Amino acid sequence: MLCCLDLNTIYLTFPIFSVSSVPRLWLCTFTLSVAVCAVLLLPMSILSNEVLLIFPHSYYMQWLNGSLIRGLWNLVFLFSNLSLVFLMPFAYFFTESEGFAGSKKGVMARVYEAVVLLLLLALLVLGMVWVASALLRDDMARKSFYDLWEYYLPYLYSGISFLGVLLLLLCTPFGLSRMFSVTGSLLVKPRVSGSTSCWVQLNVEDSFVLIRFFHSEMRKKASPWQRNLVYPLAMLLLLALTVMCVLMVCFNVLELLLDDTAMPRGMEDPHLGMASFSMFGSLGAAVQAVLILYLMVSSLVGFYSSPLFTSLLPRAQDTNLTQIIANCVSLLILSSALPVFSRTLGITRFDLLGDFGRYNWLGNFYIVFLYNMLFAGLTSASLIKTVTWAVQRELIRAFGWSIFI
Repeated sequence: MLCCLDLNTIYLTFPIFSVSSVPRLWLCTFTLSVAVCAVLLLPMSILSNEVLLIFPHSYYMQWLNGSLIRGLWNLVFLFSNLSLVFLMPFAYFFTESEGFAGSKKGVMARVYEAVVLLLLLALLVLGMVWVASALLRDDMARKSFYDLWEYYLPYLYSGISFLGVLLLLLCTPFGLSRMFSVTGSLLVKPRVSGSTSCWVQLNVEDSFVLIRFFHSEMRKKASPWQRNLVYPLAMLLLLALTVMCVLMVCFNVLELLLDDTAMPRGMEDPHLGMASFSMFGSLGAAVQAVLILYLMVSSLVGFYSSPLFTSLLPRAQDTNLTQIIANCVSLLILSSALPVFSRTLGITRFDLLGDFGRYNWLGNFYIVFLYNMLFAGLTSASLIKTVTWAVQRELIRAFGWSIFI
């Protein structure tokens, strides 16, 4: 954790940052920690229920109960709101501020300007939330300012979470298809006779030569089982996980049409250790946890591979504070929407706890049904396109390049 490092270590890690950058790096570290907790929230809750089912009377598992899990969900919700509404905007305003005109230059002048800008932004956002709530729900428009935490902030976070769920809908199918190429670039592929020499003759640019040299070095160091076993198994594992995600979403679509209990909803008091959240028992629950983490990794791959967000990809020794703050906000939005995303798609039946289950749009059947259909359609289309291009590329490699040898 960055907050545990001394200043000398921070200077070595981020040599382009000054002393005033250290608090902003701490805020970014705190935000990333909240994002990691949001990612692990649902898988750990599912696995905790299975642990209590396996050891129902164990003395060492008495601390693991529904109250603890519900408290963790509420803390993640609280710190997510705090980071998105206050900490990250303050860090950005402090980065861009120079102090008011005529004031003495220094750190405190920048702090004053950042605080004033943050207050103005908070008033603007609260006004927009009040107008939106008045248009959508007349009873919320009559709430007083003292009901800020009870009504308006959860309503604001509901909109932010909906944005995150939409981002996951766009990024995850694309990321699921990109996972094959990304994983393939990290592993040593099986040796194919005749393809390497053709590739060198066709691509004579320096970048391609460097990539070929890198892969040839990896191939020299790799053992036979790494070349011929790891790569096929990794591709089969990715394919199996992706197919399971699509099948579970399709099954959830059928359940939405036949059973009202398939709709995502909030749960105030989780009764852990009573029954498994998977029809296949502990093994099915473990698969659910793996699929949730796999969807998160795929969404990150799709997010940073998208043309809209490629510029946000961090680069070693070449990432400014504004980019770091933008990355922290993006990761927190995606990760905090992951529990809602997973429950909406039917990856798990673990209902949302605390304020995560208070989102108004979760009870709309048409939104949930259309969301599932879009995810299944986009993922299937991306996979079909990926497989088609892969087959075409292999055919060209096998038959088309032989004329150049």
